[in-house]
Amino acid sequence: MAGSATTTADRPPPVSAPARAPAALPPLSGSQLAIGTLALSLATFMNVLDTSIANVSIPAIAGDLGVSPDQGTWVITSFGVANAISLPLTGWLTRRFGQVRLFIASTVLFVIASFLCGLAPSLSALILFRVLQGAVAGPMIPLSQSLLLASYPKERAGMALAMWAMTTLVAPVAGPVLGGWITDNISWPWIFYINVPVGIGAALATWAIYHRRETPTARVPVDAVGLGLLVIWVGALQILLDKGKDLDWFNSGTIIALACVVVVAFLTFLVWELTEEHPIVDLSLFGLRNFTVATVALLFGYGLYFGNVVLIPLWLQQYMGYTATLAGVVLAPVGLLALLITPFIGRIVHRVDPRLIVTVSFAVFALVFFMRAGFNTNATIGTLLVPTLIQGAGAATFFIPLLTLTLSGLPPERIPAASGLSNFARITAGSFGTSITTTLWDRRATLHHAQLIERLTSGNPAAAQTLAGLHAGGMPQDQSYALLNSLVDAQAYMLSANDIFYVSGLIFIAMIALVWLAHPMHSPAGGGASASGAH
Repeated sequence: MAGSATTTADRPPPVSAPARAPAALPPLSGSQLAIGTLALSLATFMNVLDTSIANVSIPAIAGDLGVSPDQGTWVITSFGVANAISLPLTGWLTRRFGQVRLFIASTVLFVIASFLCGLAPSLSALILFRVLQGAVAGPMIPLSQSLLLASYPKERAGMALAMWAMTTLVAPVAGPVLGGWITDNISWPWIFYINVPVGIGAALATWAIYHRRETPTARVPVDAVGLGLLVIWVGALQILLDKGKDLDWFNSGTIIALACVVVVAFLTFLVWELTEEHPIVDLSLFGLRNFTVATVALLFGYGLYFGNVVLIPLWLQQYMGYTATLAGVVLAPVGLLALLITPFIGRIVHRVDPRLIVTVSFAVFALVFFMRAGFNTNATIGTLLVPTLIQGAGAATFFIPLLTLTLSGLPPERIPAASGLSNFARITAGSFGTSITTTLWDRRATLHHAQLIERLTSGNPAAAQTLAGLHAGGMPQDQSYALLNSLVDAQAYMLSANDIFYVSGLIFIAMIALVWLAHPMHSPAGGGASASGAH
């Protein structure tokens, strides 16, 4: 399989490909194209929405189920890990069942899992159903990309990717706003129930348009060992990241044991997949330079982006007194510039070097994070909204050029596997980014809290004046000290968030150099597009 990667990536699909394969069929047109695009976009929207809709609802979910907000973040990470593990299976499942049948089955199962999430009576049950939801959601995004690319003429591949990217941009924006409003005005289970009508409509419309465009199937043996190793190392790594801060990291025997499991399982996974005749993950794709560079850039970029998307509403609600709705509103403006710019990027991506567009994206993200690094506890909502608005330009120039680089030089039959693997990197990075960001936030806050407390001695004029004022107002000594400590907490977590924002900006600046390791492209990606020196 590794050998085939170097001989087929730069030539068109074989002439003997079955006539019923989407690559051999003419593109859709008219109402069929419009309905097909809408159906695939709705399914993608629903999927991506569920990666962010729970972000602002975590405090409410945690309170309702009697757990801490830190434990509540498992509602986010459990979905992400399960989704990430199932994504690489897309290539094998597609060959076994066909793109259309797999996409519709995935969508219907997602609806069922969403309904169960809304019914969950405890955190354990909710995490279980979120794992199920993430697992069945895996094939949806890569297959939506593949079906969209097969629906449009090759010269409009950039526009097809733009339509897909718009849904992935709008959903994370709509998620916090919608999730916040539902949590404040109805109840948190409805953030999952709303998937039911959307998913059913998307599944019915997709079947109506695409059921005659099914891909050929084959009884390909399943790589059970590879799948088992994938589950072990990804799952163990996520548990390590989530439990590390509670168990004092490598001072804990549990964490050390988990780290050993991760290393051994990961190395064994690499060796097995590179030597297996029918691997569950086609690692030969990493023999293509553009795929490797774009996937690594996507991994780090999305991990930083999503980790901060989770951090901001947690900070606003826990230490700035914001409601879930208002915290969602603070994140919403990212969609304004994104929606305006994304169609334009889709039209020019085949004429402008994608590396240049990604450079603009990373520079904008760096600027946004540097701006946020200057926040303080007196920041007004207007101050918070400005970098979020600018961030829309970075988001609009992020997905499409990286997807174009990722899929460059690949024939249509390899797109589901490549898309699945790159999305595995993206979703895994989002889940790991959430755990790493919240862990660092707590650790840095503890450090800043200790430093601030050292200054609040009896000889500190500001501290003495504050306590005297509280005592004069009739507040008992214990309550006045508790109030002062809460003020210190707010400052400590603000300073910690500033640290994370600043370092995130530095990493985005460094990643600009990474993008330019990719080869320049001479034609649009997808469906046999080529890139100079793709190998």
